[in-house]
Amino acid sequence: MSRREARALEAERARIAAADEPSAVDSSSEAPTSAAPTSTAPTSDEPAPDRSAGTDDRPASPADAPIATRPEELHPEVAALLTGELPTETEAAAGGSGSDGTDDRDATGGGGAAGGGGRGGRGGGGRASRPPREPRPKRRRGPLVAGIVIVAVVLAAGVGAYTFAAPKIQQLVAAVSGAQEPDDYTGDGTTKVTITIKQGDIGENVAATLQRSGVVKDSKVFYKLLLASPDVQFQPGSYALKKEMSSKSALAALQDEDNRVQASIIIPEGTALADIKAGMVSKAGLTKKEVDAAAKDLAAYDLPSGVTTLEGWLFPATYPINPGWTAEQYFASMVDTMKEHLAAAGVKEADQERTIVFASLVQKEAGLAADYPKVARVFQNRLDQGMKLQSDATVAYGTGNTHTVTTTDAERADASNEYNTYVHEGLPPAPISNPGDIAIKAVTAPASGKWLYFVTVDLESGETVFSDTYDQHLVAVERFQAWLRAHPDYQ
Repeated sequence: MSRREARALEAERARIAAADEPSAVDSSSEAPTSAAPTSTAPTSDEPAPDRSAGTDDRPASPADAPIATRPEELHPEVAALLTGELPTETEAAAGGSGSDGTDDRDATGGGGAAGGGGRGGRGGGGRASRPPREPRPKRRRGPLVAGIVIVAVVLAAGVGAYTFAAPKIQQLVAAVSGAQEPDDYTGDGTTKVTITIKQGDIGENVAATLQRSGVVKDSKVFYKLLLASPDVQFQPGSYALKKEMSSKSALAALQDEDNRVQASIIIPEGTALADIKAGMVSKAGLTKKEVDAAAKDLAAYDLPSGVTTLEGWLFPATYPINPGWTAEQYFASMVDTMKEHLAAAGVKEADQERTIVFASLVQKEAGLAADYPKVARVFQNRLDQGMKLQSDATVAYGTGNTHTVTTTDAERADASNEYNTYVHEGLPPAPISNPGDIAIKAVTAPASGKWLYFVTVDLESGETVFSDTYDQHLVAVERFQAWLRAHPDYQ
């Protein structure tokens, strides 16, 4: 038999023997060390003792504790381990080791003297156990605690993940609800724009061109729509569309033959290279990378030695869009046209570069057509007399401003600007614009005169005063300043 059963049997024998003795030891007095501890385990023929009585009938040793035969006899903490139900506070106080110091747990080790205990057992007092209380419904705290922990973890993780997940959730909601894509415009567009589909362009190329031209907001959105429309085919050519169109509207417009036009790249006189390149990107369906690379490849255009830029060599004119052309082909056409006009003006090949530089300066400084030869004469007279040209247009170009000729005192004093003709003598190192026929003819045949100065005194009419001396020039400058005071809102 087990040690527990053996001790129970030994205790029963001792109880029977003690019953036969004439004087029994009072339960409230200290038991003799030679006497075996009294067992509280009932036999099969005896009823369980009344534990609500005031006498102390707890086992003398943990090994002598009663054996539980029913679930309700289990210690609450043991029951919790077996059932997953945590005991209530009152149950723990009544059944566990509470404030009264009692401990009904079964010992796992050997016993000792009365009041001692092995592993898992603690010394106890002599007070009686508390009377039984009304049973209460057991609370299932285990799942509740686990649920609270899970909710806390989810909340903590949710706060950190919201920023990342919110855009995805919004896109998902938009897709489910049929709302407009956030990366797409709405409506039929605003201002007019012309785009070109080149020969050999595929859907991705068309989508990229539309985004570059400001027609659609995101090329990916347009391309996804295109993939969902397998019957759509594009014909090379130029199309009149609008900026900020929805992808659906843009696709429909490209399928409408009425929107197909004969587009052109228009270059006005005095336009700078930067603006011409931008026009090629927006009108000819070319990428900025393609245009920039073609502009740097000067060897492709048979230019005179010493030329460092295409600036000035692109003749101002109207060039039809050819969907099959590359950026090099467009530039080559413009350069060839310039060469033809230089030859028609009687400019020798050796003089082409200087003529273009000079003409580009006159193109930016002159106003009325009749004044071009006079402006050319002023600059030529200054060159002949060793005077600085003092052109605001050259200074502005050196600062990156290709649209106006307005400069500041600091800019005119900046010697680091190689285009600053207030500091550096002679013509600028390269053209500052692309001149037309009138400017080219003006430098090849300037007007006769001794003028060394000129100033436009009326910006609306273009009236310009030419002076031989500086004093005369100051009078003309005063007229110009008076005009500015009279027109404070003039742009």
